[in-house]
Amino acid sequence: MDLPSTKPYLIRAIHQWCSDNGFTPYLAVAVDARTRVPREHVRDGQIVLNVGYDATAQLSIANDYISFQARFGGVARDISIPVGNVSAIYARENGAGMAFEPESAATAGTSGGATGSQEDDGDPPTPTPPAGRAKLQRVK
Repeated sequence: MDLPSTKPYLIRAIHQWCSDNGFTPYLAVAVDARTRVPREHVRDGQIVLNVGYDATAQLSIANDYISFQARFGGVARDISIPVGNVSAIYARENGAGMAFEPESAATAGTSGGATGSQEDDGDPPTPTPPAGRAKLQRVK
């Protein structure tokens, strides 16, 4: 029997830890067709997003999807990210956080939130926090 993923719980915990300690939580996300983000900000199949309470509205970190509104170039955008696509959550200020293996589209659920046509070209490299401050822990 497959156990439920601990990933959304760990994401919520690191997000809360960042918020409680005055750090800015950043999410690194592998972008595919199920990911609703501004495509003009996607680089090498991934995007890094500020998910602090000051930068988001209506933030929801559920077990399957992370959703919120954020401004890009002054324009409010609806963001929707499958939890399986999160490759890291970390504090911008010191790089402390946690890295994950992004799930492939074949193993992740395919319902909801699909927009755009960005193709998934495999697992992107895990994003690195600011130079000299890498403190991410990889979780599978």
